[in-house]
Amino acid sequence: MVRIIIPYHSLQTDIGFLQLKQAVIHIDVWRVSFFTHVFTSFFVLIAGFTQFSKKLLKQRPVLHRRLGYFYVINILFITGPAGLIMSFYANGGVNSIIGFTLLSVLWIGTTAMALYKAIKKDFIAHRAFMIRSFALTLSAISLRAEKVLFAEFTNIAPMDRYRIIAWLGWGLNLIIAEIIIYQLHQKRKIKNLRFKTEVNTI
Repeated sequence: MVRIIIPYHSLQTDIGFLQLKQAVIHIDVWRVSFFTHVFTSFFVLIAGFTQFSKKLLKQRPVLHRRLGYFYVINILFITGPAGLIMSFYANGGVNSIIGFTLLSVLWIGTTAMALYKAIKKDFIAHRAFMIRSFALTLSAISLRAEKVLFAEFTNIAPMDRYRIIAWLGWGLNLIIAEIIIYQLHQKRKIKNLRFKTEVNTI
């Protein structure tokens, strides 16, 4: 991700991905959204990873909470809205536009719900929504990985690959997130059942 981001620090508008966006690069709101998204998304990824560190939560709860707020505020007010604006101009036509728009809406929505559940001190639901949110955050990585795999192992045309990845890049992540949430739920049920059994035998 760092190697991808660094070239854009020059603010040149004809490098990398921007070579494919020359038709919209003159649109101020898109251009500002692009550079905002590029420069802030890396920090969202780092902050997101820290939220699943049990060691950090136990030893540095204040830092955990501050990084969590940084992650949430960034997505709700900076990176998320920038991504949403970019999605309206996605390559690949209506199919891609809908896919990336839905990604942005779900990303902002699950993150907002994670914050709401934390405020309400419903930490089980908070964790579930954070898992969903971070799964969507990781689409920044999975989308690029899938792009390489499709290019290497399929004969699908580049723009058709992009239309597929516009959905697969985050859809598969969300499915995996739901599996993880379900497994955590099952573990809690087993743990609670064992606890009740032990209490009843005393």
